[in-house]
Amino acid sequence: MIPTLETERLVLRGFRPGDVEAFAGFYASDASRFVGGPEDLVSTWKRIAAYAGCWALRGYGKFVAEDKSTGRAVGIVGPTYPEGWPEPEIGWTVLPEFEGRGYAAEAAARAISYAYDDLGWTTAMSAIVPGNERSFRLAGRLGAHQEGAVEVKPYGMLDIWRHLPPADFRAHLARMQ
Repeated sequence: MIPTLETERLVLRGFRPGDVEAFAGFYASDASRFVGGPEDLVSTWKRIAAYAGCWALRGYGKFVAEDKSTGRAVGIVGPTYPEGWPEPEIGWTVLPEFEGRGYAAEAAARAISYAYDDLGWTTAMSAIVPGNERSFRLAGRLGAHQEGAVEVKPYGMLDIWRHLPPADFRAHLARMQ
């Protein structure tokens, strides 16, 4: 049910039992402040279970982004639509030790393409916590523009970044490569 997607350097795959431990350190640290953390191991398990469960409830969900050359998890990315969210979104998280290598852009671009080409979405957005400058820059690099803000519990106000429509995104992606 969960496809495996690939990019030049990454495999986007479904969650596995060992992934909770792979992400536990990140979610326990201050680095997770832009995605609802820090949190304890039990909360991380519930988060990962919710990401995995989205596939059963929505027919799509987030992927683990794994480095092809090492097999290490580098982040979490993909389409999601949790309860209480204003609309479906493309979300991304890259573990701090993998930041600055272009993994987030590579994975997010593949996730947006999947949402448009395979799921048939005609629009996509990303909800980003104010102050998350790295995500703002990534959204802009992907061609998105800030559209406004919305309050989402328990996160508070989130900035909405609207991604380009499918044809424009494909053209933008071709220019990025």
